[in-house]
Amino acid sequence: MRIMLVDDDPDRCASIEASLRALGHEIVAMAPTDADLLTAVQRRQPDVILIDVDAPSRDTLESLRQVHRNLPRPIVLFAENCEPATIRQAVRAGVTSYVVDGMSPERLKPIIDVAIARFEESEALKRELEDAKHKLADRRDVEKAKGLLMKRRGLDEETAYAQLRKLAMTRNLKMGDAARAIISAAELL
Repeated sequence: MRIMLVDDDPDRCASIEASLRALGHEIVAMAPTDADLLTAVQRRQPDVILIDVDAPSRDTLESLRQVHRNLPRPIVLFAENCEPATIRQAVRAGVTSYVVDGMSPERLKPIIDVAIARFEESEALKRELEDAKHKLADRRDVEKAKGLLMKRRGLDEETAYAQLRKLAMTRNLKMGDAARAIISAAELL
């Protein structure tokens, strides 16, 4: 697994690097907390990001938010700060696992495994939500297009749906896209 380490303490970073290499992981980048994390992630393409800080700064959280928005991947943050508000801010910024009391080598493997599993679950839920939103928008547009066909052409609902379906098939469109074409055409007229 390709791992990026973010830590301001070079000695601690070297110790963690040795532990990760012993577990068979490849360290693709080491960066301080004030580095441009988005650029580093774009360049190095790590599978997981590990961050060790006393307390995450606002700038670090904003960098993580940008990474999470643009290049999502599991992020594990080890910190001394256990304030609930800080933890909530970190999770909102995209942190997959927030671990208090520092990074100990013997706990690294299970923590990374849990972070990856939680990340994959979260990404699956996001995809399901986007799919549901898209299907709901398609249904809304199909109903609107059917209504327009019924009103403008004096059709019953079944015939309007059949014409919409025929349009989608002849133009090789999805039903939602065909419905949006009808809605757009009606708006022009």
